[in-house]
Amino acid sequence: MNSVQAKLSRPVPKRPLTILILGCVYIATGALGIAFHLDDFRSPRLITDGLIWIALVRLAAVVCGAFMLRGANWARWLALAWMAFHVVVGALHSVREVVVHVVFFVAIVYLLFLPEARAYFRGRET
Repeated sequence: MNSVQAKLSRPVPKRPLTILILGCVYIATGALGIAFHLDDFRSPRLITDGLIWIALVRLAAVVCGAFMLRGANWARWLALAWMAFHVVVGALHSVREVVVHVVFFVAIVYLLFLPEARAYFRGRET
């Protein structure tokens, strides 16, 4: 049996509850962020490069949440990059914001690298 057949025949681990919750939180956060800015897109004078970037960052949250639910390992890394980006943005605003974002970042790192989460993402690789 070659390595591809071995990977395909390996049982796929069940999605951990932590991944279900994180995936849904990312989807909800991104979707609510996009919905919050929908009115801004209705006025051509309000559409700026900043608004486009905000929409893309929100869309990235939806994408990484959806694909984490599907077990895509790259989505786990995108989720971490997304949160790291928010740590940097928080640092540009206030100490309080950066502290809050760092706490969330550490919690997300912990949850995404629990043994059952690692097994879940490893089991979905092809």
